[in-house]
Amino acid sequence: MSNIVFITGATSGFGRAAARRFAAAGWSLVLTGRRLERLQALQDELGGQVPVHVAALDVRDAEAVRQAVAALPEGFRQVRALINNAGLALAPQAAQQVELADWHTMIDTNVTGLVNVTHALLPTLIASGAGASIVNLGSVAGQWPYPGSHVYGATKAFVQQFSYNLRCDLLGTGVRVTDIAPGMAETEFTLVRTRGDQAASERLYSGTTPLTAEDIAEQIFYVASLPAHININRLEVMPTRQAWQPFAVDRD
Repeated sequence: MSNIVFITGATSGFGRAAARRFAAAGWSLVLTGRRLERLQALQDELGGQVPVHVAALDVRDAEAVRQAVAALPEGFRQVRALINNAGLALAPQAAQQVELADWHTMIDTNVTGLVNVTHALLPTLIASGAGASIVNLGSVAGQWPYPGSHVYGATKAFVQQFSYNLRCDLLGTGVRVTDIAPGMAETEFTLVRTRGDQAASERLYSGTTPLTAEDIAEQIFYVASLPAHININRLEVMPTRQAWQPFAVDRD
């Protein structure tokens, strides 16, 4: 029986790249996301390599998450690794300029969605035992503040602390928990954040060398495939060409 990985937000970016990486290693895939046509395209692409089950899913809906997990077909139920990738950033303006609804959307997706899926799959992962993995996609924004990060950064700080606390509770079960915190990575992230502003996305990545979705997928696969006695608690990954700046100072 092959290993089974459950990936949220598999329709693009890190999630889609992770699906391809795990498929290349022979893992069976449970792929979820809100855009069914993209899931089906990925199923068509990878289904010749490994078994693939897809389910349209909004992780913000706890009952829908519960039903999706309960409805997993035979052959996809013994999930060995959970990749909590679904998430987004909105409203890159200053906090005082953004809509409250955008804050709620980030909290509902990045926090509530993550705990919905984790809670639904914890019994399965614990039953899987030593070597099972939960990989939560955080961000350097959860550790390092910057203008316009406001609620997005706060949600990723939650991901870090939730991952650490989950590790404490799962001690003795064999289930591992990792917070992977990427820095600048060229995906659909900025397009989503700016509501489709292609020029803004191009400006952000122009003239430098950001991470790729495949770079992060490789790290996700690495931590999930380590020997069962090894747990990477947190893995912060930045491009070589990205670093920190001095503190901002307001001057007269």
